[in-house]
Amino acid sequence: MSGDPKLERIAKGNALALCATGTWTASFAPVLERMVADAEKLAGSSQSIFIDVSEVTKLDTFGAWLIERLRRSLTQDAVEAQIAGLSANYSSLVDEVRRVRATPVVDSSAVTITGMLEQIGRAVAGVAGTVAGLVDMLGAVLAAGFRVLIHPRSFRLTSTVHHMEQVCWRAVPIIVLITFLIGCIIAQQGIFHFRRFGADIFVVDMLGVLVLREIGVLLVAIMVAGRSGSAYTAELGSMKMREEIDALRTMGFDPIEVLVLPRMLALVLALPILAFLGAMAALYGGGLVAWLYGGVDPEAFLLRLRDAISIDHFIVGIVKAPVMAAVIGIVACVEGLAVQGSAESLGQHTTASVVKGIFFVIVMDGVFAIFFASIGM
Repeated sequence: MSGDPKLERIAKGNALALCATGTWTASFAPVLERMVADAEKLAGSSQSIFIDVSEVTKLDTFGAWLIERLRRSLTQDAVEAQIAGLSANYSSLVDEVRRVRATPVVDSSAVTITGMLEQIGRAVAGVAGTVAGLVDMLGAVLAAGFRVLIHPRSFRLTSTVHHMEQVCWRAVPIIVLITFLIGCIIAQQGIFHFRRFGADIFVVDMLGVLVLREIGVLLVAIMVAGRSGSAYTAELGSMKMREEIDALRTMGFDPIEVLVLPRMLALVLALPILAFLGAMAALYGGGLVAWLYGGVDPEAFLLRLRDAISIDHFIVGIVKAPVMAAVIGIVACVEGLAVQGSAESLGQHTTASVVKGIFFVIVMDGVFAIFFASIGM
């Protein structure tokens, strides 16, 4: 057929010319690959090499890539192969292929000081960007809350109650179960080690202070970050992928006020309730183990617990809850609104939401511990 691709060799002295004719497109890929592979062996000692493409009738990206590959293969130290007869219709295509192929390939396996510094710089910039995004979201939520205070009728009570049910009431069984088991484990381990010193009863002191001040609210916050934080990110990310958030903006609604504020408010209200229920479940589990395993009867347990703890321990724990809830909600919403139009992006941001949420919860717990220690609580 007249349109079939060909690559003819014409040698004149020390000059080598390769004449390409016909259709150089992906539909003839096997034939073109074979011809180019054979031609790449022809450089020899030629002092000038030309690839004549004036008779090429059709050329696509695949054909342009093969011609550029052939030119690079035939180029030697002192001789550079040239492409001749390229029509104006195809010159931009060949130039683009040449530009892309000229991009240097970075060896990812090579570890250099410059590369390490670059990675550190990118990591620091990423942390700074994350903090900036969280602060920006906090400001947007506060502004939306202020607008709702000015115009109370714009407050979405139904949405808030719905999210309150999802975050709080439906989470009660798993929260109570896990904190109950944690209380049992703490009490068992405490009795096991205190028994060596004949101080079994002091497990009540340890359990009460530890659960009310730290473990109760921290454990509940981590579970909420994994359960509700990931759900928030997935919901907002799915809406972002389906362009529902853009549709809200087009209709004149503020996505922060419509979507983020009810979720944030529900989380801030729910976490103190869950933290209280979790602490009570942990104390009950610890008391049960102290009775069955340590021989501390319930009456002695309650009397010792009353003497060991004060209202300050409860306040220290419960004050952390709304702050941790706000951090979890902000992180989840920021990650959800950052989702791009792919399932991979949704998965990455959902994972990042859980990891960052747990990280910031632990950081906030440390900050609170230092603060309360400094004021003597």
